[in-house]
Amino acid sequence: MRATRTILLTLAMLLLITGVASAAGADSGVLIKDFVYRVFNFTIVVGILIYFLAKPLKKGLSGRRDEIEQALAEAEQVKLAAEAKFAEYDQKLATANAEILEISAAIKREGELEKEKIISSARDMATKIEQEAEKAAALEIAKARKELQAEAVRLSVELAEDLLKKNFTSADDTRLIDEYMQKVGELH
Repeated sequence: MRATRTILLTLAMLLLITGVASAAGADSGVLIKDFVYRVFNFTIVVGILIYFLAKPLKKGLSGRRDEIEQALAEAEQVKLAAEAKFAEYDQKLATANAEILEISAAIKREGELEKEKIISSARDMATKIEQEAEKAAALEIAKARKELQAEAVRLSVELAEDLLKKNFTSADDTRLIDEYMQKVGELH
């Protein structure tokens, strides 16, 4: 319909130009006639081209339009898929951050528990070492007492022996033997 209007307007302009040229004078009649033939030939060629090329051009342009629409639809699908992937990765990133925080908190808790265990173990070991040191000190004290007692006994024996050697006579020796015999006789 648009092409028809264009052709009609072109013909109307040609008629107008021809009218103006014929009004200009008779000498220009040959020129006008030549001009009209050329315009007529041009119009026929354009008409034939439009007639034969209109459908293929429309089909080509329609096919191109369909290709563009299809490409736009595919681009929209790719865009939606990319947005979905982005949302998925964004969620995974948020989840990963939460997991990192949980793992960090768990490691801190385990560290605190391990620290408490180590401190408790160190306290227990200190208590055991203290108890063992007390036992060892008590044993050393007991050993020193025994050694002191043994030394005191030895010194007492030596002192008594020296006293006996100085103060003991053979009459005392005979008297002691008699007393001992008498006591042994009483027991039997």
